Amino acid sequence: MTPRATDATDAAHVADAAHVADAVHAADAAAILRVQARILVAAAPDAVYDTVSELARSGEWSRECTGGRWVSGTPRTVGAVFRGENHRGADVVPWAPIVRGPWTTESEVVAAEPGRLFQWVVRDSAGRRQDSTWTYEFEAAGDGCLLVHHYRLGRPTEGLAKIFRQLGPDGQRRFTAEWNRKLADDVAASLTRIKDIVERAV
Repeated sequence: MTPRATDATDAAHVADAAHVADAVHAADAAAILRVQARILVAAAPDAVYDTVSELARSGEWSRECTGGRWVSGTPRTVGAVFRGENHRGADVVPWAPIVRGPWTTESEVVAAEPGRLFQWVVRDSAGRRQDSTWTYEFEAAGDGCLLVHHYRLGRPTEGLAKIFRQLGPDGQRRFTAEWNRKLADDVAASLTRIKDIVERAV
């Protein structure tokens, strides 16, 4: 029996969707660093979005970012660039050849959907986007909001490439494992602090 055109089209769409899903799964599996945490906040998604999308306030909840300023574009909109000020102590993965003390980063907003999604990527020293993405997702949950915060690093950033050049294969694997654990703790801690800040303001 010859399939109807609609059946053939539906089958093609299913195959395409499966291919895309497989590609996304493969990309995630290949990520060097990937962490995610979520928390329920007793506030509307728009209110939570308004807080976390103001990156200059990051010092209120981040363990490393102490603040910064918008340097290009309209703040909190796609294409805007934020220069973050950061600080890392000597006790963070102490054996690794990482930046310590103060340093700055530049990030570009790539998604800004109030009450739904806020995402930015870290740029390199030439202002190019790197495969280093920070994301907040917001979803209504009863009278509040489910806030999801995640980070994904695909290809090594400019900074990570420098670190890897100083480490052998074993050192790279050790660093990746320890840095993933460190990031997971950082992201979870940020969400706990954001929840407290937002709920005290409502």
